[in-house]
Amino acid sequence: MKNRLRELRAVRRWSQTDLADRLDVSRQTIYAIETGRYDPSLPLAFKIAAVFGEPIEGLFFPDDEDTDSTT
Repeated sequence: MKNRLRELRAVRRWSQTDLADRLDVSRQTIYAIETGRYDPSLPLAFKIAAVFGEPIEGLFFPDDEDTDSTT
């Protein structure tokens, strides 16, 4: 899953630690989400959306490989 966390965080001039503190998670969790190594749980995705004031679907979207091109 791809996401816009790094982009939105940069606009606000937040470090990964700043965002992690706002979400009550580790900086490593933010890094893993940003690099696509970890997909957040639904409750965490809602918290992330709330912090940025964006809908979840505006933050997260499937990789090209994740979509079924036969439909």
